[in-house]
Amino acid sequence: MNSIRVRLGVLGLALLTGFTTPTAASAAQTAPSPTVEEQRLGRAAPQEILRRSGFDTVAPRLARALEAARTYGEARRAVTREGARLWQRAVDRAQGRGPAGGDLSRDDDRPLYWARLGMTREVRTWEPGFGLTDGQRAGLLDELERTSRGQDAIRYPHGKGLKRILLTGFDPFTLDRDIRISNPSGATALALDGTVIATADGPARIETAVFPVRWQDFTEGTVERALRPYLPKVDLFTTVSQGRVGRFDIERTNGAWRGGFGDNDNIGRTGTVPVSDPASQPQWTTTTLPYAAITAAQTGRFPVYDNTSVTEIPAGATEPVVRPDGPTPGSTARAGGGGDYLSNEIAYRATLLRDRLGLRDTLPGGHVHTPVLQFGTGNTTEVTDPEFVRNRLDIIAQVRTILRVAAEES
Repeated sequence: MNSIRVRLGVLGLALLTGFTTPTAASAAQTAPSPTVEEQRLGRAAPQEILRRSGFDTVAPRLARALEAARTYGEARRAVTREGARLWQRAVDRAQGRGPAGGDLSRDDDRPLYWARLGMTREVRTWEPGFGLTDGQRAGLLDELERTSRGQDAIRYPHGKGLKRILLTGFDPFTLDRDIRISNPSGATALALDGTVIATADGPARIETAVFPVRWQDFTEGTVERALRPYLPKVDLFTTVSQGRVGRFDIERTNGAWRGGFGDNDNIGRTGTVPVSDPASQPQWTTTTLPYAAITAAQTGRFPVYDNTSVTEIPAGATEPVVRPDGPTPGSTARAGGGGDYLSNEIAYRATLLRDRLGLRDTLPGGHVHTPVLQFGTGNTTEVTDPEFVRNRLDIIAQVRTILRVAAEES
């Protein structure tokens, strides 16, 4: 009788504690909550953007595919397929192929951004019956990020006589200031992916990818992983982001410093840009784009500047100072020409990778800052307007011309 009471007592304790004794099956953790970035999806503007582009069907499609998955392998194949489908659909829409899906202008990058967040939220909160470890969920999210950003879809035709250009863009950011915001660099990536431009030296093929505005992804090496296979094979590369109002900048110098501004998950990072082999890490990297030729050419309605300014702590000093003509010997970086945010960091990482691959003297590459994409005067609530669309189209066209000039002068 005593042994029966003991067994019943143990059973009762297990019921009260939810059978919390660790087992192999408990590796399937409770699904995490949506991120700060994903939580913005429920607001009116993102929902309108998705609805008016037809991209409101994307996340539900992935949800159905995940629901049908009976193994992790099936789930991974579904994520790979749907991520690649989203990227190609966004590129096709931007380039006029297939249905528009609604009345939102085709050049808009925001449907891709918000649809992807809908997909990552589905993966993050999915609780399959077969169990999912934290590592497996992270693997699915990583696969979705790469495929839906075009990072594994970079393809150049074989053969001679064709220049190869690689361009990167960014997601929208500062969304808590204005949830409607678009990023012209991301729109440019969609508009130009897989296109060919005519140069004085012959045709040049452009391939593109888009990156997140999140410090952690950069810390984990997303830039290097995406670009390393292609830099030795291309003739020109440029990272692109949104910069200042009313102007383009060719950023001469990039700095190894993070300034701490909050990313799309409202997380800040301050300190030296973390890279592999930090012992050999330089404080500064420089553009090898033909900046003089680019700034001298008539490329569009926005002026283009050769931006040489940086912020440094001079050798032997302790306080940062602005240097209009670039860094001085032995100084410590506090901001490159492109600032101390992720636009500076992608430029720093890409040009450092160029140099570490031994391509410093042979591969033109650097960073282009576009003008801030502005809404029409007085528009503080609508997700689009004619001036907004015109500004974005003009920026895209001018980046294309800048690439042509850079290719001809390289």
